[in-house]
Amino acid sequence: MELRLDGRVALVTGSTRGLGWAIARAMAESGAHVVINSRSAHDCAAKVAELEAKGRTAVAMPFDTADAEICRNAVAELTASAGSLDILVNNAGITHRAPLEEFDESHWQQVVDVNLSAAFTLGRAAGLAMAERGWGRIVNIASILAQVARPTIPAYVATKHGLTGLTKALAVELGPRGVTVNAINPGYFATEFNAPLIANAEFDSMVKARTPVGRWGDPEELAGAAVFLASDAAGYINGASLTVDGGMTAALY
Repeated sequence: MELRLDGRVALVTGSTRGLGWAIARAMAESGAHVVINSRSAHDCAAKVAELEAKGRTAVAMPFDTADAEICRNAVAELTASAGSLDILVNNAGITHRAPLEEFDESHWQQVVDVNLSAAFTLGRAAGLAMAERGWGRIVNIASILAQVARPTIPAYVATKHGLTGLTKALAVELGPRGVTVNAINPGYFATEFNAPLIANAEFDSMVKARTPVGRWGDPEELAGAAVFLASDAAGYINGASLTVDGGMTAALY
């Protein structure tokens, strides 16, 4: 069975940079009509132009995933304009770093809204629309921090653990209606999001030493997993979490 997405419409949130952009580009190269999303209309338009210049098809849909009403409206608008929404990749995410005693509740709520609540709102709206047509794929981008934890990022760790739970919850409700829901747990990838960590010599050395392959991941190395889970080839995979981390969580050093 081919790993192709020809004729599919794929919304990838947070797809103007980093892992989201790598996933969106790979899906477009696999034949999907990709919907580029971020809060910046300018950034979305630039990425659409980049894909179109390579003969791919894409459209810009800028909106804030933390706004539940806007998310619901976006799914309805996309379903109406494109005729269907076949693939949703919940990739948009943020973090906040602070010692526990300094971690403000407003920052906690902000991370929860973007990383977890948005995935529920979009997943439910898109999943139900997909279910009406009897086919769909939802891929949630979680983290290896859905399996383990690090200090100073309690909201990020909690939301990524929650996202894998949400993946299973949606999978058991939507699976009978032709929609599969899976998660990917990325390890440490060289993205703009991780730029402060890469610039930290001590942290950079830790990642390389703790990862059996000895390096940070390239975003392109995650994109293939997302394309696979969104394809017909993954039709019997549902409620699973695929770890892509160079072996970090398999090792005990």
